[in-house]
Amino acid sequence: MPTRLTPLELMTKLISFPTVSRDTNLPLVDWVEDYLDSHGITVHRYYHRDQPKAALFAHVGPEIDGAVVLSGHTDVVPVDGQPWDTDPFVVTEKDGKYFGRGTCDMKGYDALALWALIEAHHAGVSTPMQVALSFDEEIGCLGAPPMIAAMQGVVPKGGPVIVGEPSMMKAVTGHKGGQGFDTHVIGFEVHSSLLPQGVSAILEGAKIIDFANHRNAENMAATPSALAAMFDPPFTTWHVGQVSGGTAHNITAKDCKFSMDFRAVPGDDVVALKEAYLAHVAEIERGMQAIHPDTRVDIETRFDVPPLQPEEGGAAEALVRALTGDNGTHVVSYGTEAGQFQAAGYSAVVCGPGDIAQAHQPNEFITVAQFEAGHAFMRDLVARLV
Repeated sequence: MPTRLTPLELMTKLISFPTVSRDTNLPLVDWVEDYLDSHGITVHRYYHRDQPKAALFAHVGPEIDGAVVLSGHTDVVPVDGQPWDTDPFVVTEKDGKYFGRGTCDMKGYDALALWALIEAHHAGVSTPMQVALSFDEEIGCLGAPPMIAAMQGVVPKGGPVIVGEPSMMKAVTGHKGGQGFDTHVIGFEVHSSLLPQGVSAILEGAKIIDFANHRNAENMAATPSALAAMFDPPFTTWHVGQVSGGTAHNITAKDCKFSMDFRAVPGDDVVALKEAYLAHVAEIERGMQAIHPDTRVDIETRFDVPPLQPEEGGAAEALVRALTGDNGTHVVSYGTEAGQFQAAGYSAVVCGPGDIAQAHQPNEFITVAQFEAGHAFMRDLVARLV
């Protein structure tokens, strides 16, 4: 008889794998596959093109469309430099909380999803269930789109998707989307005393970065749409978090590198937002090349996360509300893989245990009460699918 681990035992095991996004997650994936295989569940993988990482997905119940999909990610953020009071990769219970990297974001939910999949399998559900665990969510939701594509035709098409990011078990039906553009300004070096003959990548980069200031001021002054007004802040924001470049204080900078990111409220045209930025960059580049033809600006899209749009009569929202009794309206300003599932034709909602305020923090935790609330949710879900 195969061992059936409790949700806490599953979370403890998952957190013991230090799956920081920069590192491999294959030991975790291997363990999950072995565990599910011991219960007679077939696991499928999608491998990263050039890194030792994999997503996994599995289906239980009838081989028909419409499965409830429990979606999570396997990667966590680093603990480097954070003042932890306990070993971040060992679950420690204290003061009504489970401490550990990923307890909240989001191996706690992953553990509950795996527990539910095993229970659904042994219960012989009449409505199928799927689990989909991605990689590289923490560095831009990069792993979900190829995983979703890999699922098509390998397992039956799922129906409602519950993305278990921490929401205090509330039904989050909308979130902002975002894109990030790695921007590399290549200038022309001369001694700073001969400034007009050179092109300072830093000074030209500053002109590009100022785009964010102008856009934020315009968006802040505009009257938000009814949908945008639900968010905090109620408008699309532009941001540059890091800048690097330059050779010496008396040389016009050869290089300037930064990432220009935006977080868009649902309803804003993300294609138009990107085109506006690229047009501004092209204008600055033309001015640079008028001074020296070897200068340029290189742009590479770093991430692209579509917003989650509230759905009229959405199946995922209806299911979560039926299970939780939550009838409130909840939206968030961060992005999740829910928008990517929705863009691929699924009904999607965000609902998971824990408080997002704990995500990425030293001494990350999920309360015992929230973890138990997630367990109760999964028990009720399995019973509903039988």
